[in-house]
Amino acid sequence: MNMMSMSKLSLLSVLLIAHCSTAASDLPKDVFILAGQSNMAGRGGVSSGKWSGDVPPECKPDPSILRLNAKLSWEVAHEPLHSDIDVGKTCGVGPGMAFANEVRLRANESKIGVVGLVPCAVGGTKISDWEKGTRLYSELLRRAHVSVSGGGVIRAILWYQGESDTVKKEDAQAYQGKMKKFIMDLRSDLNNPSLLFVQVAIASGEGRFVDSVRKAQLGINLPFVKCVDAKGLRLKDDHLHLTTMSEVHLGIKLAHAFLTTLK
Repeated sequence: MNMMSMSKLSLLSVLLIAHCSTAASDLPKDVFILAGQSNMAGRGGVSSGKWSGDVPPECKPDPSILRLNAKLSWEVAHEPLHSDIDVGKTCGVGPGMAFANEVRLRANESKIGVVGLVPCAVGGTKISDWEKGTRLYSELLRRAHVSVSGGGVIRAILWYQGESDTVKKEDAQAYQGKMKKFIMDLRSDLNNPSLLFVQVAIASGEGRFVDSVRKAQLGINLPFVKCVDAKGLRLKDDHLHLTTMSEVHLGIKLAHAFLTTLK
């Protein structure tokens, strides 16, 4: 190999190293897992199977907010966050972007750096669909591990699910026990016994046992588990999914719940 070829190779190596270093420095340091079912995936602005494309100011993209896409690559986060994850339905605005923007707004006091959002929610799923050993559990775990492979830390799991467990009485009655086991299994498999869970108490359901599931959610007394109540937030005409602005308000409530843990 002549000197010119070696020089070109050395320059290429330097450029590649510089690129990798820059990319590494831009990776999220503060990671949040978004999991559950459709109201976490986001149905705000969706009508007749189509999303309006309207993005509230609270959900605008920010270079300091990234999302882990379905191909396990980081990109600037944008609505709909779950478009390539909850692929069986049309996704719209969810609480994730409003959450991240509110957290970033208070970055100076919270010391939060680049935020990484990891969408994992899938519409129409019951708590049993998320048990250890299921496809959804394994996929959540896989994405969670990838999200911190660059040196970040999972700061919290944001969980909004339960509407599908309101149809059968036995599902509603079993909800609390299954949710507790889900939390403990994830903490064990992520080797983080104090991992924060911020769960949402449902505002609606597919069946008549909404109050039973809500009672189960509000009654979970594990350490490092906080509950944000969605009751009172406006629902769409389907009486199941949150409106766009309700998703925004929920995201901000989730952010405040997380921020209180930093004080």
